[in-house]
Amino acid sequence: MGSREQSARRFERRWAPRYDFRTDLEIEWGSAVLRGSTRDISANGMFIESADPLWVGAGFTARLGLENPVQVDCFVRRVEPGKGMGVTVTVPQENHQKRFSELISSLSSSRR
Repeated sequence: MGSREQSARRFERRWAPRYDFRTDLEIEWGSAVLRGSTRDISANGMFIESADPLWVGAGFTARLGLENPVQVDCFVRRVEPGKGMGVTVTVPQENHQKRFSELISSLSSSRR
């Protein structure tokens, strides 16, 4: 499969637009706390830049380093060795859901 076909296939799996967004984050994985930063984000996922990404299938909690931190649960979907990982995101806590929605909304309106 050529790179154009792979890119098209990857795009088809996404249902939410992605926005360039950079912020530091903490990854809570078991008893370890790892650090990374976001490259882009959407309503259902993000790409986390990390020199030592986790593996496909790993689950963890991340805290976005915003003025009011947002906690999300993540599941690794793809890995770019030495660069980072693409994750799906869920926001189980109601107070964090509101802040996460406001973040995505503000990114969406600033794109226009």
